[in-house]
Amino acid sequence: MSDKASLMQKPAPLTDVGLQRELAALFVQALNLEVQPQDIDPDAPLYGEGLGLDSIDILEVALIVSKQYGIQLRADSQENQQIFRSLGHLAGYIAARRTK
Repeated sequence: MSDKASLMQKPAPLTDVGLQRELAALFVQALNLEVQPQDIDPDAPLYGEGLGLDSIDILEVALIVSKQYGIQLRADSQENQQIFRSLGHLAGYIAARRTK
């Protein structure tokens, strides 16, 4: 492949790991968490004993996700418990549905 052809290709979408890192940084910044983004375990629960978020924090995260990735999350959705189960689950959900 020529150099010119490789320069004209669209950038690759974020991998789940890249998206997880991006989300972790957004969480830390938006929620003023006292943890480094790289220290957030993608498999740890977001609620309670994991990252320790509460329902207000989750609402803030939903707003960030909506603005950043073009995904509308509904407060009354039955999927929310699964979507917000962990950073990894949220990243997978966003990767499959993002419009931005």
